[in-house]
Amino acid sequence: MNRIELINSLKDYHTPFQDETDYIKRFLFLLSDEPCFERTHLPGHITGSAWIVDSSRTQVLLVHHAKLNKWIQPGGHADGDENILGVALKEAEEETGLNEFKILDDTKPFDIDIHLIPQRKEFPEHFHYDVRFIMEANPKEQIFVSEESHDVKWIKLDDLEKYNQERSVLRMKEKLFRPHQ
Repeated sequence: MNRIELINSLKDYHTPFQDETDYIKRFLFLLSDEPCFERTHLPGHITGSAWIVDSSRTQVLLVHHAKLNKWIQPGGHADGDENILGVALKEAEEETGLNEFKILDDTKPFDIDIHLIPQRKEFPEHFHYDVRFIMEANPKEQIFVSEESHDVKWIKLDDLEKYNQERSVLRMKEKLFRPHQ
């Protein structure tokens, strides 16, 4: 999914969640700026993430992010790559060690979010405009913990709130049990 495809999918993006509806205009404005896929683009830039579930939709694969010190879906910076689905897939592979993913919808994001990243060392606080894709993987496949994480594990969706109570993460859980948008 390149920049133009992402813009078109966001123009057609329908969601019952008001927070996502509010993000669409901000995403489209950011995407009109040429360097928005670069991590140095401030005050924000595009990132890609993977919401990885098992085939029964009872578990999600999360990483305990070392810098942010919280459980989240794998994802990261585009670093100039405008194929944001490719970015999400690459980050999923790098952060979990898995390499067998079934992308459940490659025509549109599963979720979009804008969240503030705190200042670190010389880099100021900024926003991640996160484009999230839903993928399926096998919980029996060997996972590993990269240097970017403290841990990686399959978490039962019924227990998700014990690991992360952020609205954007819980929204993705809700989407699994809603009719397809």
